[in-house]
Amino acid sequence: MGRLVVAAAVAGWAIPIAALVNSVVPEPYMDEIFHVPQAQQYCHGDFLTWDPMITTPPGLYYVSLAYIASFFPVAWMFRVADTFDVLCSTAALRSTNVIMAMVCAVLFHDLLLCIRPGIGERKATTYAILVALYPVHWFFSFLYYTDVASLAAVLAMYLFCLKKKFWISAMFGSFSILFRQTNVIWIIFFAANESISYIQDLYPKDNVSHENIEATHQSNKVVSGRDTKTVAQGLRRRRINSPISKNVVVSESSKLYNNEVWDICLKLWNSKCEVLIAFAPFAFVMVAFVAFIIWNGSIVLGAKEAHVVSPHFAQFLYFGLVSAAALLPWHFTPSQILDLFHLSGKNKTCSFLAILMGLGLSFIAVHFFSIAHPYLLADNRHYTFYIWRKVIQVNWMMKYMLIPLYLYSWFSIINILGKSQTRVWVLSFVLSVALVLVPAPLIEFRYYTIPFVILVLHFPVIDNGKLLALGLLYVAADLFILVMFLFRPFHREHEPGTQRFMW
Repeated sequence: MGRLVVAAAVAGWAIPIAALVNSVVPEPYMDEIFHVPQAQQYCHGDFLTWDPMITTPPGLYYVSLAYIASFFPVAWMFRVADTFDVLCSTAALRSTNVIMAMVCAVLFHDLLLCIRPGIGERKATTYAILVALYPVHWFFSFLYYTDVASLAAVLAMYLFCLKKKFWISAMFGSFSILFRQTNVIWIIFFAANESISYIQDLYPKDNVSHENIEATHQSNKVVSGRDTKTVAQGLRRRRINSPISKNVVVSESSKLYNNEVWDICLKLWNSKCEVLIAFAPFAFVMVAFVAFIIWNGSIVLGAKEAHVVSPHFAQFLYFGLVSAAALLPWHFTPSQILDLFHLSGKNKTCSFLAILMGLGLSFIAVHFFSIAHPYLLADNRHYTFYIWRKVIQVNWMMKYMLIPLYLYSWFSIINILGKSQTRVWVLSFVLSVALVLVPAPLIEFRYYTIPFVILVLHFPVIDNGKLLALGLLYVAADLFILVMFLFRPFHREHEPGTQRFMW
């Protein structure tokens, strides 16, 4: 029932808004001027012609062909269209992403129930609708871009991976690369973490589980100056009759954390044959992807000179702040700020060093690795153009003044994830985000959508009041962006045609 409600809710707003967008902007706009003609070439049966300006593989065009072919017999029967290619209009191709937006919402709903079985059908439905309203994802549901279909493929891959259906998961993983090449990182991320879960199932008796670590933290709260009978059962199996200091408990937790990586590596090595057999589908995908890069000479297909891999470390910081701002009720609240202060007070030396290192690395990233791509500087149709000029570069100090916000955002993200995930999972997620975003020289908020959705999937559940407030903020942002795009066009002297604001 939850799936139907989610799909109906998304269709309820997506279909009429898509019709409005197509009536006001009937012709391809921005990157659509490359994607739409290329898809129409495929509709004509021409699979050999390729626009050299397109950087991504033709996954979206294949999906559109299958989607349009599904209603061609009906259109032909009622004489709506005599030939297949007539149906491949801009509006029809755009409607592919309306369907994909519905698929994304349903997949998110199922993933949430899989990751958090106790969340309940109603809450999962609410969360799925909320994510469907996320402004960046919502906006591109009405244009012919690759992002919505790319998210759908990644979510399907994740869902089947969690269900231990690795061949199907690898199939969706390989398909996700046909939408965006950087999705190969998420294939590695999901497969690696699921392989850890797989070997832990092989060694159920001697796992160093996250629950044990939580038990240690709980014992830290309970232990006082009086005698303690049992502390963190499972970590220690003997009775303790003397007071335990905080340092001892923190030390035990640190040992467990430090042993976690070694324990996983040892189990992986001891069970390498079983793991290789079980996860062979993902290995095949990786081998094929490496062969593609060698053959192509680059990770992108076209416009290689404009998409050179660059050390854009500031992009990693931008993602932290954008995600924290988009998940306001989790991060910028008094309880979360107090939680971070309380955590830093447990081990002041380590916290001071972590903050100092974070500030130093962030300063280096901002000072030496803030890349201003020519597209960013020249194209005033994107909101990132104004954010760069009016916020980040408003004066020479601003980009440095934002460093504490970047650092707080990432500390908050890691802190929240660390409450429900293992240290290895959190570390692998952070590395995956870096591998996806750092090489990209162009600042594009749509690149952040997949890691953002993964964050929401693994963040703790919040109450309905906060969800409603966040949903209203999303709706307000969506309406503002839509109005600006449709009804506030402008013209540029050096470029013909009507220009519109967009992400």
